[in-house]
Amino acid sequence: MPTRTMPDRRSIISGLALLAGTAFAGAAAAPGSALAQAGNAAPAVAAAPLPVVATFSILGDFIAQVGGDRLALTSLVQAGADAHVYSPTPADARALVASRLIFINGLGFEGWVNRLIRSSATKATVVTATRSIVPLKAEKKGGGHSHAGHDHGENDPHAWQSVANAKLYVANIEAALVTADPANAETYRTNAKAYTAKLDALDAELRAGIARIPADRRKIITSHDAFQYFEKAYGVTFISPRGVSTSAEPSPQAVGRIIRQIRDEKIPAVFLENISDQRLIQRIAQETGARVGGTLYSDSLTAAGGPAPDYIAMMRHNLSQIVGALAGA
Repeated sequence: MPTRTMPDRRSIISGLALLAGTAFAGAAAAPGSALAQAGNAAPAVAAAPLPVVATFSILGDFIAQVGGDRLALTSLVQAGADAHVYSPTPADARALVASRLIFINGLGFEGWVNRLIRSSATKATVVTATRSIVPLKAEKKGGGHSHAGHDHGENDPHAWQSVANAKLYVANIEAALVTADPANAETYRTNAKAYTAKLDALDAELRAGIARIPADRRKIITSHDAFQYFEKAYGVTFISPRGVSTSAEPSPQAVGRIIRQIRDEKIPAVFLENISDQRLIQRIAQETGARVGGTLYSDSLTAAGGPAPDYIAMMRHNLSQIVGALAGA
């Protein structure tokens, strides 16, 4: 009769453990089980950033403040460059084709942009950031002429120089982003609300700063007429020999009138602009004895290390230059 070998205690425990493990694995793999679903689920992948284009650096900053890291933002006219006389490149056309949204200032600021959009054949939605802003009329300066077909029309396009208008830019940008990317709507709304609060504080800061300047000294000479919206909002008179475009060359008569006005009204300071040829203002300063009060940033931001790397920094810098030159002079 065959001899039966009784399993020892260690073998029994090992066998039970093996059975339990097999049963657990089977349960985990059972179709429809929670463990099977968890194991088969694909790893979460973050949605790709929304590709958008801004025509110039100030507009790009507004967009970045609202969109944050949910955007892949390209600015065509880089910081420090002049959008009035910009010549688009093939890379710009490719950026438009790859984008979902194209943000433009409008009001004739980018005289080249409509041709670029047409020639690129992009399918992107074009958003005019100045929608609902009431434009000021461009003042005509004697002797000016358009440059290479860049006609800026009858309106002054520099609407961002009023902080109240900057808030409308932000509202238009928020609406466009929410429509294009509803999955991130709450992020865009939250960012826009927080940035608008910062703009409200900036507006109060500007008003308090200008109030330090005696009313009869609130007159500023700049090289081109980019500050009408600032003038209307904050009660400072800006005088320039050029019109709203830097491409328009002033006539000798226009320059002569400003020189006489500086002498007659004893205007103490003239200001350079970051995007304009500084020789004209320096010549006016030499002929009148007015001192150069500093550099104002009108149509472009600076690179990250400069004094105006974003819109709020730009407006604060301009305020400090104006107050410093006029308040205690």
